[in-house]
Order: sequence, then structure tokens, then C-alpha cells
Amino acid sequence: MSATATPLLRWAWRALVLAALLAVFAWYLQPDFMLTLADQLWSCL
Repeated sequence: MSATATPLLRWAWRALVLAALLAVFAWYLQPDFMLTLADQLWSCL
């Protein structure tokens, strides 16, 4: 890896983690979606 790719890769990972956290937070604001997801997971067990 070159020296310029490392900071870019670090920022890409941070952006990906931030997007994932924001998506989870947005889903928790919709309880119907979370209930449907939980029902689907329990039906698989």
C-alpha cells in the first residue's frame, strides 16, 4: 500500500461504520420494522 492510500482507506472504513450505525439508529426509530425483523428471526429458529 502506498502512503496516500492508508488515510483514504481509514476514512472509507470510518464512513462505512458511520453509515451502518446511522442505519441501525434509523431502524430503531421504526418499531414496526424492528418487530417484523424480530418475528422473522424467531421463525427461523
